[in-house]
Amino acid sequence: MEAIRKAPIGRPRGFDADKALERAMVVFWEQGYDGVSLTDLTAAMGITKTSMYAAFGNKEDLFRKALVRYAEGPAAYVAKALAEPTAREVATAFLAGSVQASTQPDCPAGCLGVQGALTAGDSSRIARDILADWRNEGQAYLRDRFQRAVEDGDLPGDADPAMLARYIMTVANGIAVQASGGATREDLRQVANAALGNWPLNAT
Repeated sequence: MEAIRKAPIGRPRGFDADKALERAMVVFWEQGYDGVSLTDLTAAMGITKTSMYAAFGNKEDLFRKALVRYAEGPAAYVAKALAEPTAREVATAFLAGSVQASTQPDCPAGCLGVQGALTAGDSSRIARDILADWRNEGQAYLRDRFQRAVEDGDLPGDADPAMLARYIMTVANGIAVQASGGATREDLRQVANAALGNWPLNAT
């Protein structure tokens, strides 16, 4: 309560922080980190720069928070896929989720985690690093899940969990890039199905 009493008079938050963050996420997703200015962000969020800094920090901080929001929302399929009972079902759900998330009619095409900093200059190298770490984390989750599948006998003993994880992640990233270039959901489903045709034949 003391902290509230000491807050500057005349500067109440006065906006829905969750909705503002959702709007920032969409702007980053659509334009990339380097392609969006603070003016673009605050206009989309419906707040002032002062309010943005107070609620979310600087542009980098806001980008990190938007990426968390993306992981909890459009990219929530990742956690769901990892919980599937077999390795093949994990891979199938992961790629299906990638297709779904990359082709949502009311959202930008593609994936924030892939396109958010593809064209970032040296001044925005931090954004590239943030997204590379995010993608690598997802790949590590897949690797660990496939390693467990090997140990459980769900995958062949000679299967390479790291390679399989990189394969699925590479296909998913390619799906996102193709979606941003105009590929249809059905086109991308066919790509995902073709990729799964190379799954270890004696694996479930």
